[in-house]
This record gives sequence, structure tokens and C-alpha cells, in this order.
Amino acid sequence: MNKTSYTNLSKAWEFIESRAVDEQRSYLQEIRSKVESQGHEQGSAAQASFLNTLIRLIGARSIILVGTAAAVETVQIIDALQGGGQLTVVDSSSDGAAVIRAIFNDLDDESDTRMRAVNASAGVFLPRLNAEDYDLIIVTGDASNYLASYQQSSRLLKQGGATVFTDMLGFQASDSQGGLLNPVDRDAKTLELRKLLSMVDDDETTDSTLIPVGTGMLIATHH
Repeated sequence: MNKTSYTNLSKAWEFIESRAVDEQRSYLQEIRSKVESQGHEQGSAAQASFLNTLIRLIGARSIILVGTAAAVETVQIIDALQGGGQLTVVDSSSDGAAVIRAIFNDLDDESDTRMRAVNASAGVFLPRLNAEDYDLIIVTGDASNYLASYQQSSRLLKQGGATVFTDMLGFQASDSQGGLLNPVDRDAKTLELRKLLSMVDDDETTDSTLIPVGTGMLIATHH
């Protein structure tokens, strides 16, 4: 591709993200603004919208979200479950877990989805969950969430289930130094993402695809 093509791709990302923000219902826009004002960075709107569509497409009813105050994703997941199913949110941050519980309280009267928020690290909590009980695992947030979730995913997922890793390019944080695109970026999350990609590539029992939605998403299934 030439320089013009790359410029158009950049403009396309901005167009898609802006459109996704505009299409969000007012409650979700208010949640994003409120949570960001509390110091919790939120992920791409297009990414959260994609997750909503994916859940509907595959008919997922039992979902784990491993995140750090992942408010926008939480609301989109509950919306996609359409008043049914179950959502377990695992958040290693006490502040983040409080954010998610507040959202659950707000939506409790509107939805029959079973919702629970757990303040624990992925590496500690996920091994306690029942095997082959989940349709979808979504991973976002802190660096420590990624490898710990991947290591448990094949045990936790039902046959045909999938794991979606967000911000796989490492761009989301406001202090990002370029993530995977910058070879000299050595921050904790970038190093974790590189390890994860290498592990997935070397795992012959895993099929995966890296897609340029939001700040990058990796979708992995086990066979």
C-alpha cells in the first residue's frame, strides 16, 4: 500500500469509531463519560459494538468478562444477552469491581440476565470455575489478565466456544508507546501481548485470527 492508502485507513478508523459512538444509546454514552471521569480508561466503541454483534451471532448465553472497570463492554454484553443468560465479570481492581456492580444495580430491574462481579485476579479466580461451562470469554484491561485467561480458556469453554482478547495492539492506554507496532516498547502490557501472540501461534490446538477492530482483537478457538 502507498501513503494515500495508509492515510485512508487512518481516516476509516476514525469514521468507524465516530459512527459507533454516535450509535450508542444515551445510557451507554453517560456510563463512558462518568467512568472515564473517575479515571478508568474505556475501550473502543467499535470494539464494544463488535462484541455485542458477535454474542448475538454465535448465540452465547454464558460469558466471562475479564477486565479492569470495563464498563462499556459490560453494558454491550448485557444488551446482547437480551434479558437472559449469565455474565461473570472478573476484575482485579476493587475500584473496577465497584464500577461494574454499580452498573449491575442500575440494570437489575431491566434485565433477567444473571450477573455477578468478582474482585479477584484472573489467575486466582478462573481456575475455580466449572469446566466446559462457558460460550465466550472476553479479555481486556490490565496486562495480567491476558495469559492467565488464555491458560484457562480451553478448560472453561464449551465445544465451539471462543476467547476474544481486546486491545491486542496495545494502543488503548493514554500513555501507550506504540504497543506491538513499536519494537522498543517494553511496558508490561506490550510484553504480555507479545507472549500471548507467540503462545497462540505455537499452540497446534488453537485456531486464531487477529483483526483490526478498535485497538486490535484476537479471536481464538480450541479444537
